[in-house]
Amino acid sequence: HYAAASGAITSFMDRAFYTDLQAGRQSFYLKPAAAIVSARRAGTTAALDQINKYFAISQMPVISSRYWNMVHGATPADVKEDLEGLQTMRVLARNMAWFLKCKEAGAKAGVRFPVKEESIYTNFIR
Repeated sequence: HYAAASGAITSFMDRAFYTDLQAGRQSFYLKPAAAIVSARRAGTTAALDQINKYFAISQMPVISSRYWNMVHGATPADVKEDLEGLQTMRVLARNMAWFLKCKEAGAKAGVRFPVKEESIYTNFIR
């Protein structure tokens, strides 16, 4: 792959999300998600965009950090030197924990999920 998500992750995500959609399960509906990407140099932004699209089309809240959820390095030791990337991961972890606590508190308080609408499909080629 070149400067984007690998075929392995996109194949996995395609199968997981498409199968769920076709089965009408909506297993991912309103479950929080956060994509995290790592690369030596290029491709993190494109990969992050690709992965986040699976979450968005499945109505999943996407949890963010103070910057894009990415680290850089060719080895684990290199990543440990990416101080900004590691800070981004810590902030992301705290934001995810906070969101999960809010979701749990809302459920305990009786806050219901939004009413689902029937999907409308538009063909732009007429």
